Amino acid sequence: MTSVGERLRDRRLEAAPTRRQAIAFGASGFPTQLMAQTFSAFVVYFYVSHLAVPAGWVAVAMIAHGILNAALNPVVGAISDRLRTPWGRRIPWIGLGIVPLVVAFTLVWMPPELPVAGLIVWFLVVVAVYDIAFVVVVLNISALFPEIFRTTEERARGNVPRQIFAILGMVLGTAGAPALYGALGWPGMALVLGAVCLVLLAWSFFGGMIERRVPEAASEAMRWKDQLTYTFRNRAFVPYVLGSLFVQTSIAVILAAVPFYVRYSLRAEEGEGSLLLGAIFITAIPSIVLWSAIVRRTSPRTAVLWSVAVFGVAVLGYLAPSTVLGASLVGVAVGVGVGGLLQLLEVMLAQIIDDDAVRTGHRREGAYFGVNGFVVRGSVVLQAVVAAVVLTASGFDATLGDAQPESVGGGIRLMLAVIPLGFTALAWLCFWLYPIRTRDL
Repeated sequence: MTSVGERLRDRRLEAAPTRRQAIAFGASGFPTQLMAQTFSAFVVYFYVSHLAVPAGWVAVAMIAHGILNAALNPVVGAISDRLRTPWGRRIPWIGLGIVPLVVAFTLVWMPPELPVAGLIVWFLVVVAVYDIAFVVVVLNISALFPEIFRTTEERARGNVPRQIFAILGMVLGTAGAPALYGALGWPGMALVLGAVCLVLLAWSFFGGMIERRVPEAASEAMRWKDQLTYTFRNRAFVPYVLGSLFVQTSIAVILAAVPFYVRYSLRAEEGEGSLLLGAIFITAIPSIVLWSAIVRRTSPRTAVLWSVAVFGVAVLGYLAPSTVLGASLVGVAVGVGVGGLLQLLEVMLAQIIDDDAVRTGHRREGAYFGVNGFVVRGSVVLQAVVAAVVLTASGFDATLGDAQPESVGGGIRLMLAVIPLGFTALAWLCFWLYPIRTRDL
């Protein structure tokens, strides 16, 4: 009777994945996005409002979290490309990282009774473990995508379930978590979400994560210096990663601006912001299928240019509405563009990795996804700078409550519409410079 380890060692993908394997692989998008969205949306609120940790200390801890997460991406990616085991390059990382990831995520919300200094130490240690495990698991899952799905046709179809699962995870992470901690308390929420994530990651791992037999010449380790040189000299990767940074910044600015927009521009209740975000995410799900069909008939470059254009034109619509309903209708159009970006960016990056393998003789999925993750983390910094500049310049004063000057409402409209349009235009220019014009190499 063979052990689980032996079955994983002997399992290799020799042809196109089946629909069942593609769905199982895609299921990983739900737990990873669920954890990421729950953490980013509520961890500061939990430690500051419920545990009474000073906001300044939490801010310092979050900065450390961001730096560690960004730095880990290229390092883990490069090491993953160099790993040689009988089980493959990616599978050992994922298999060993799932349990620590879920346990660390759960413990973030279940600190013991400690003084403030102890809570800060707890936060730093547990979040460090969470960061390391998250990058190890998620980066290697991403690195498997170009390996499992080898053509634009396969990637367009295979990425559909993954992105749909990811959007559902985002929705549960932002909308479902408050309902759970309201009903069960924070530890109860953590245990429920942790159990859901563990089950789905296990299903995805055993049912859909299968490596191919990479030729020895293509999988042999590349020197660290050559890793960086070939990556940043890649004429396709540089415009891609800059375009991706600008797109992610646009989305981050919109998500940050929506609560301000609802309260100070539309003069509506804070809770109605969920209608605007819901319009975006609900529309994005069917639009993923639409963009999958478009890229199968054109090319990644053409499809991305169209999706960025749709997104940019749509966000400009936020200048006009005076009601939440009108803004939600704009969100429907924005969701069409968002669905395209979610569906197409990884398809384009997979094409870059194929092109690199032809030129260098190496398969370096980890390196490219790692550097991309490092650069795209800059969107968090750019979003924070934009929010600070706009709110300050418009005269926003938190002590005034709803009695803000008229300039605040107009400034927030600019932050939600015009500034994302500017970043989107930069992204469109970068993708226009993308040199690979064909669908498949």
